[in-house]
Amino acid sequence: MDQTAVLMIDMQNSYIAEDGMRDALGWPPIWRLEETVAACAGLLAAAREQGLPIIYSRAVGSPAGPLGDNPRFARLLRHRAHRIPELSPAQQAWTRQIMDAVAPRADDVVLDKSRASFFDYTELEPLLHNLAVTRLIVAGLQTNVCVEATARAALSRNFEIAVPDDAVSTDGPDLHVAGLDSMRVLYIEIAPWKELIAPGATWERAFTTPDYGRNPAYWSESTHA
Repeated sequence: MDQTAVLMIDMQNSYIAEDGMRDALGWPPIWRLEETVAACAGLLAAAREQGLPIIYSRAVGSPAGPLGDNPRFARLLRHRAHRIPELSPAQQAWTRQIMDAVAPRADDVVLDKSRASFFDYTELEPLLHNLAVTRLIVAGLQTNVCVEATARAALSRNFEIAVPDDAVSTDGPDLHVAGLDSMRVLYIEIAPWKELIAPGATWERAFTTPDYGRNPAYWSESTHA
């Protein structure tokens, strides 16, 4: 029988902090954040009721400091250094914590990560194999960044993947929709979380939906151009 686990990606206080950090880095507010947090909370409650493993990622800096960061991100930090607010150690620690609304329970697992993909430089893959997990529901933030990077990495490791379209979000609806469509064309199952976690869910929408993730109007227009 397929074992399903929930990966809850980067649901941290940094997304709700009013410290000016996201604005300093040129990052707009998350679209539909309150609704997304509520959907993630619902997904977690249903997963716990079914006894499914829940594994949280927590985005942190590289243990090696700036020398270990992605070079493009390190360059962004240097470019925006004059705008980045000074945060106390306590403020920094709070921003890294998981939001109270979706806080982990004692029997959940929380792993730190320093890259977009939850699989890079973490113990996630051996943990999933130890739990005999074959299917993953990947939820959280952000649709087109860490969620998509994790989903793609999971595909390359032969897991079956689903992403709940109502329990993920990002810096606006255009990036959100584009990110979901990018995953659809890889045959990742995209549907509301209640459908994905329902007992006996077959995750067949990706195979039964015509033009999954594609705009049929484009092909029609280009064919007759």
